[in-house]
Amino acid sequence: MLAPATLALFSVACFALAVTPGPDMLLIASRSASQGRRAGFATLAGIQAGTYCHALAAAFGLSQLFVLLPLAYDAVRIAGAVYLLFLAWKCVTAPANTAVATVADRRFPVAQVFRQGLLTNLLNPKMALFVLALFPQFVQPDAGAIVWQMLLLATVLNAIGLLVNGAVIIAASTLANRWAARPLARWPQYFLGAVFSALAGKLLLDSSQ
Repeated sequence: MLAPATLALFSVACFALAVTPGPDMLLIASRSASQGRRAGFATLAGIQAGTYCHALAAAFGLSQLFVLLPLAYDAVRIAGAVYLLFLAWKCVTAPANTAVATVADRRFPVAQVFRQGLLTNLLNPKMALFVLALFPQFVQPDAGAIVWQMLLLATVLNAIGLLVNGAVIIAASTLANRWAARPLARWPQYFLGAVFSALAGKLLLDSSQ
C-alpha cells in the first residue's frame, strides 16, 4: 500500500492537472452542452476507463512501445485523428430534428457515448506517455505489486477528475438548456463537431516529443 504522504502529493498533482483546461475537459463540456448531462457523464466514464487501460499498459511496459517505436506512436496518433474526424462528421450531418429539442429532452445511447469517450482516450498516445511519465514517480517498490499501485493511482486521478469534470458537466448542460429554445439551437452539435475536429488536428500536429 502506498504511503499516505505519497498519495497526498499525488492527489495535489492530479488536482492541478484536473483544473487545468485541456482536451478532455473541452470534449466533456462540449458533449454536455450538446447532448446533456447523461452524455457528459458517459463520456467522462469512457475517458476514465481509458485511464485504467493506460495505467495497466504502463505497468506491463506496453507504453514503452511508443518511446521505443515512433512508428507505433504515429500509427495510433493518426488512427485517433481519423476517428475524431469521423465523429465530427457524424455531428454536423446529424438530422435536424436531433437539435431542436432542449438538451434535457435529447436521448443518446449511453453505451455509444461511453465507447466514444473510451476510444478517444485510448487512441490518444499522449495520454499513454503522460501516464508513463507521471505514475512511476509515485510507485514504491516495497509497497506491493506494481500493477495494483498503478491502478490505485489511476483511481485517485479518476476520483479527482470526477469532482472537477462533474462540475463542468453540470455547468455546461445547464447553460446549454438556457440557450436551447433560442434561434440557432443547433449550435451545440456544430460546436461538438468543431471540438472533435480541433482535437483531431491537435493529434495530427503532435509528435512524440
